[in-house]
Amino acid sequence: MTKYLVLLAYRENEWEDAAPADRERWHQNHVNFGREVGDAILGGEALAGTDTATTVRRRSGSVELTDGPYTEAAEYLGGFYLVEAPDLDQVVKWSELLPEIYSIEIRPCVPIEGLTD
Repeated sequence: MTKYLVLLAYRENEWEDAAPADRERWHQNHVNFGREVGDAILGGEALAGTDTATTVRRRSGSVELTDGPYTEAAEYLGGFYLVEAPDLDQVVKWSELLPEIYSIEIRPCVPIEGLTD
């Protein structure tokens, strides 16, 4: 089994500007995803808005903190799931259950010797 990170990106104001019925439908999509994927979900969270982000950069031995996300983009990371699946095809199938407002990026995790179990 492979671990996959499922990144959920969307236009930041899309949730706030949506009708309550759309928000409820999108919430239900997440509930359905959770039911379908079940114990294969190893973790996941929604993320606070980009106005709460702090970027840390190390340059020439010093640490620089800046407010805001790492890059300027049309879509921002809004949340993620960490899942375990036999293959990418299964993760793609599960991702079809998530709200259509997201651009979904799926990336296999690479184990690092000595860092994880």
